[in-house]
Amino acid sequence: MDLKKWLVTTVVMLGVLAGPAWARDGKEIRVAPSGGNFTTIQAAVNAAPAEGAVIRIAPGTYREVVHVDKPRIEFRGEGKDPRDVVLVYGNSAASTCGTGCSATLFVTGEDFFAGNMTIENDYSKRSQVPSQAVAASVRADRAVFRKVRLLGAQDTLYASSMGCMKGAEAGPNCVTGRQYYRDCYIEGHVDFIFGDAKAVFENCEIHSIAHEAGGYVTAESNTRPNQDAGYVFNHCQLTADGGAGPVYLGRPWRDYSTVIFLNTKMGAHIRPEGWSDWKSAPAPRLPTATYAEYRSSGPGANAGAREKLSKQLTAEEAKKYETEVYLRGADGWDPTKVK
Repeated sequence: MDLKKWLVTTVVMLGVLAGPAWARDGKEIRVAPSGGNFTTIQAAVNAAPAEGAVIRIAPGTYREVVHVDKPRIEFRGEGKDPRDVVLVYGNSAASTCGTGCSATLFVTGEDFFAGNMTIENDYSKRSQVPSQAVAASVRADRAVFRKVRLLGAQDTLYASSMGCMKGAEAGPNCVTGRQYYRDCYIEGHVDFIFGDAKAVFENCEIHSIAHEAGGYVTAESNTRPNQDAGYVFNHCQLTADGGAGPVYLGRPWRDYSTVIFLNTKMGAHIRPEGWSDWKSAPAPRLPTATYAEYRSSGPGANAGAREKLSKQLTAEEAKKYETEVYLRGADGWDPTKVK
């Protein structure tokens, strides 16, 4: 071998031996209780390059708080079932700086993906003192969750936009967060899906856990008329524990709350009127909220008894809430193609 070839070969070999594959190409990192690149999910996120990475998570329970502020980060559970990979912590509004600080997972980086795993806040299982306790805080655009279990009690999922809850003053600082939850299981009791994302929940089970006082599935928080946000539940199931109490589909956290249920099977725990006002608000919010259904079914579907300020959609009106239409945006995003 001549000197030139020897030098080239040596340089290549040194590159190969310099570290694991994820360190060289920055595209894939593995987390495992043992035998992975890292033993914690946060360490893997920290090591990911600026352009993003696929983080493969081996079966196990990871008790930690995780912040994802980089774009194009993917969490992919390697278990046979979403229960095999569990990210869990037990903060609460009372033990931190408030509800917004209590999450187990914080996502602010765009193009986030999570699949085949459980994300939980177990504060309510470890304490007898009621408090808001968020499992996932998602304040990001183009976020996708597939086959993810989101577990909590009050305020389980904060599905929100960025800088949009300041009313008319939001202006250019308001960035709509489009989010897609597919084949997920989400449980809680009071306001357990809340915020102002533009989100679709498709083929999900939305489960109300035991709570004597009943509860509310949603507390959506649009602050302006015609705000480009709101929750759509399509082909979902609303289920409940035996002691869940009567449950409302939602109440308006802010004046222009927007929630749509399409083709959803509703259990008997759903109150006949369906929707509630925010009773501590300075003025009624139902008159300015957008609450609507299309082809609800099951014992909790009761169009004739619904709150008079809510609406039953026609087939034509429902079309604009189909996933590919509702979440498309100017960039043509189609989250159904994200696997």
